[in-house]
Formats: sequence, C-alpha cells, structure tokens
Amino acid sequence: MHRVKVDALTPEMSVPAREWRHLRVLRLRAGDTIRVFDGRGAEAEATVSALHEGGATLTLGASVEGAAETPQPVTLAIALLKGDKLADVTRAATELGVARIQLLTSRYADVPDIGPAKLERLRRIALEASKQSRRAVTPDVLAPIPVTQLRADGPAFIAHPGTHARLTDHLTWDAPVTVVSGPEGGWTDAEVTHLERAGFTPVTLGPRILRAETAPLALLGAIVATGV
Repeated sequence: MHRVKVDALTPEMSVPAREWRHLRVLRLRAGDTIRVFDGRGAEAEATVSALHEGGATLTLGASVEGAAETPQPVTLAIALLKGDKLADVTRAATELGVARIQLLTSRYADVPDIGPAKLERLRRIALEASKQSRRAVTPDVLAPIPVTQLRADGPAFIAHPGTHARLTDHLTWDAPVTVVSGPEGGWTDAEVTHLERAGFTPVTLGPRILRAETAPLALLGAIVATGV
C-alpha cells in the first residue's frame, strides 16, 4: 500500500506539497486507500476524500502498528563525507533504525561544510528511505556542528581503530544511544580526547580498517542487532 508522510494524523489532512507529486504519479482517485505516517511513529490508513489541483484531502482511518523501533532512540553522528557517500549512509542508516543523524565537521573531514540544498537533499533521502523500509519514523538530519560541540545524554560510542573494547560489552538500552563515526582521514588526537572526556567510549569494529562510509553501518548493525 502506498505511504505518504503528513505533518500530523488528524481526522482530515491535507497532503503536503512535497507529497502531492508522488500521489499524482500514482494516479490515485477519490475513494482510494493509502497509508499515512507522521515521521514520529504514528501510522494509519486514510482515504482520499478529495483531489484538486496541487493537493488532496485525506480522511483518517484505522491506526496501523508501525515497524518496531529500537528500545531507545539511536543518534548517528557522522563526519562529512564527499560525493554521494553521505547520501548512501543516510539512506542505509534510516533503514537500520536511527532516529537522528547529526552531521559533524572535523579537521580531516572530506568536505569543510555543506550548503542548505545538500542538507535538504539528505532530508528527502531519509524520508524516502523511511517510506521504503516501512518505518513510521523519519530521522532528523541536523546541520553540521563541530565535533568538539558534540554531547551525549546516554550510552555513547566512537568507532576508533586500535581499541579492543567491544560495543556489546558496554551497550545498555536504559537511555538514548549515540554513536560517532569519523572521516576518511580519521580524528585528530584532540578530537578523540574531547569525545572521551564527553563520555564517548572508543570501540572496535574488528581487525580491519573500514572505509568512512562502511564503518557507521557496521556500528549501527551491531547496535540494532542487540535491540531487537
């Protein structure tokens, strides 16, 4: 069944402009049933009650149980990557169940910053990935901040070569989880020191050196597997 993200689940809903094109391509008609979700975990069936130029009105139906989420929200904090690598990580991280993606700038990041257009593209990718994976949650993709400003309120981990600590020995689900993955050039000693002082535990991803776009997915896969 076709899924559309709306701002909120109310008895009558207008389809946001960003979703109208999608409905038009599907050639839906009044009376057709679709599913709607708010990106925060709520999902329901809805009936197309009216179609008009540039929009549609939906009538709320029965609620639907969405795909299971992790016991606590997971934030992926990731250094900026060049090309489409960041888009690929955003898509896969959404499928793996992250609740938030915090972009980071660092000394050895592949790019120094990203503009509003690329940030908005990443948000669209997260939305499309949540539809495809049948999640009722769409991760927030937050504008870059310096890694030295990163904080965590619960269990927090940094993927760091050279350590022998294993994620599964430290992970608990009693508070939101944050994981950090670095750029191709790695972290500076000062950045690692800051993260450790901020409560981030360095953990190993195994004996091999992983690419910057592979490491966060390996880390997230290990986390998600413990929370099912």
